[in-house]
Amino acid sequence: MKKEFILKTEHQTSKIGEKIGKLISSKFSIFLYGDLGSGKTTFTKGLAQGLGISDKYYITSPTYNIINEYPGTHLFLYHIDLYRIQEVFELDELGMDEIMSRQDAIVAIEWPELLEDIPSYSNDLKINLSINQNNSRKISIFASGRKGANLLKKLLL
Repeated sequence: MKKEFILKTEHQTSKIGEKIGKLISSKFSIFLYGDLGSGKTTFTKGLAQGLGISDKYYITSPTYNIINEYPGTHLFLYHIDLYRIQEVFELDELGMDEIMSRQDAIVAIEWPELLEDIPSYSNDLKINLSINQNNSRKISIFASGRKGANLLKKLLL
């Protein structure tokens, strides 16, 4: 199952993340694809808002931290950036197995290509953000499994 949208502003990118966040009520993982500046972190800011993450937390790209953790009212948001990770063994050092197995974790992973062939790192949604010639964004959302498909059916824009 797949849905595509054209987003003309950063606000719209954030809003789609917020709508998705409001639909999530239990463990969930999202793989975020796109070039630098395509809106992955902007989407995650909206996701955090939809999950009820307090405004006191400033959602930033985890490029240098690799993992940013934000506590929500019922769930934790793990915003992970694997851009600088080169080898699978480095995932063990980061504690990825523990994060991915947490029942109270929503995981948004930027640059997830390293995880694609590892079954234990499955995802519920794959989101591809791309920049069009007129600086609008195209967002393609692909459901993986039942949870992702159910969420995508509920997503009305």
